[in-house]
Formats: sequence, structure tokens, C-alpha cells
Amino acid sequence: MKCKKCGAQAIIHLKQHNIALCAKHYEEFFLSRVKKAIHMFKMFDKSSKILVAVSGGKDSLVLWDVLYRLEYQTEGLYIDLGIGSYSETSKEKAKSFAKSRNLTLHIEDVRKYLHGLSTPEAAWKMRRKTCSVCGLVKRYIMNKFSHEGDYKVIATGHNLDDEAATLLGNLLHWQTGYLGKQYPVLPKTHEKLTPKVKPLILVTEKEVATFAIMKGIEYIFEECPSARGASSIVYKRLLNDLELSQPGAKQRFLMDYYKNKGIFDNAEEDSVKLNECSRCGYPTTQEVCSFCKLTERLEQKLNEKRT
Repeated sequence: MKCKKCGAQAIIHLKQHNIALCAKHYEEFFLSRVKKAIHMFKMFDKSSKILVAVSGGKDSLVLWDVLYRLEYQTEGLYIDLGIGSYSETSKEKAKSFAKSRNLTLHIEDVRKYLHGLSTPEAAWKMRRKTCSVCGLVKRYIMNKFSHEGDYKVIATGHNLDDEAATLLGNLLHWQTGYLGKQYPVLPKTHEKLTPKVKPLILVTEKEVATFAIMKGIEYIFEECPSARGASSIVYKRLLNDLELSQPGAKQRFLMDYYKNKGIFDNAEEDSVKLNECSRCGYPTTQEVCSFCKLTERLEQKLNEKRT
């Protein structure tokens, strides 16, 4: 294959765009797609202080690399979930990436929040799935850290495939509450909530991986052990099969949803009032937030064991 721009050897063929590109022009294409998403959805500007949620995987590291290349003000946050060798390896990848570019990486350990327990240990104590506890803890830490650090937004590495799979899952189960909220920008709905943005929304997982390899970005290849068997993997496979026969189907599916998401607006959901948790002071719809309830129950169980 030859590059459509210059005729040099192409490194990737993008069927949905009907182009093949060499390394130089693929980098230009990739950066332009991210810039387009940032501007299209009004995510942030050059004056914004951005916190990048870093996992050590390809998506978050590529996101941080691109924002760094585009000269945005960024710092990274890695949350150590305590998932054995997986967490140790992913943490080292994040640290190495930040050090090589002289970027600031903050590391928060969940054990500081969960009475010395890792997320798998806390989940086992509470008889809950690890992913359930993990999601709750990560959301709380990211928001608390970003609010206290006065960051404008939290940027996450969700790509086109991730969001299309989430959309398909929500449609299959008619999760109208989630369908009314899914968007590349999750706005500030309380003074203590930091908006979340998804700058990789216009690039696929394959495109992200190609960019990472091309730029020599070292990331953890393994999926989180707790995520095995996740429904999203099935939805991605279905969408990839559709993409093979109809190039561009994933992007049309997602973009057309954004244009028409108003039909899923739920007035009752929108009218929910956010209070401040009586324990930690962070937003919740109840008197005590889910995170504080979790940590309180954990403490009770640990005390019961000691007695």
C-alpha cells in the first residue's frame, strides 16, 4: 500500500476513511482527529489545567502523549488498585512514560482509602464484584483529587470502540438513564464535581494501538484480570464484525446517537438534587455517599474480625 498523501510506504489502511497513510501523515491524521474532538465538543482550551487519568494501558498513555504534543497543560493521576502484578506492572509503565517526558505523575493508593485493603481484598470482604468496588473507588478518588488540585477537567482514554460498545450495551438493555447521559463531555453538575472529557472519541482502538507502536509508547498489554468475561468485550466483537462489512459503521452509530440523544433525556433524572455527603462533604443524592457507606461497612467488618 502507498500513502495517499505522499506515495511513500503506508503503515495503516483506514477503510472507514478510504485512505492509507505513511508514519508521518498518520501522525498528522491522528493528532487532527483528537484536535477535532476537543474543538467539536468544546472540551477545554490551552489555559485549562487538565488531569489525565492514567492506567498504564495504551489508551491513557497515548492520550497523555497527544495532549503533551499539542502543548496542553497536563498532569497524570495513576490509581494503584492493588491488583497484584497487574497493578505493579501498569504503575511502572505510567511512571516510565512520565519520566521520559518530564511530566508530573501523581500516584494514589486505594489502601489509603480502604483501611489498608486493596480493591480485590475490599471486594472479597464486602462480597461484591471487584469491578463494582473498583469503579466506585476510582470515581471518588479522581473527583476528590481533581477538585482539591483545582483541575479544569479529568481527561480519560475512552476511544470510539469503547463508547460504541457502551452505547450498544445500554441500547440492548434499554438503560434510558445512561442513554440520556452518555456524551464525550460529562459536565459539572455540582461545585465539587470535576467535568470528565474523552478526547479519543473519534479514533478507534486499532488506530490508538498503531499510534502507540509507531511512537514507541510502552504500555501494559494484559487486560485487568478482574475484567475478564466483561460484556463490553462481546459488544466490541459484534461491532467489529459489522465494521468489516460496513466500514465506518461504528462511527456513524456513535455520532448519530450524539445528534439524537435528546430523545433519551429524562426529566426526572435531570431533576435529582445533589447534596453534600454528611461524612466527606462530596456530592451525593443521599445523606451519606456510596463511598463512605462502603468504607464504614469495611471498618465494621474489620473490627468484628479483631474482636
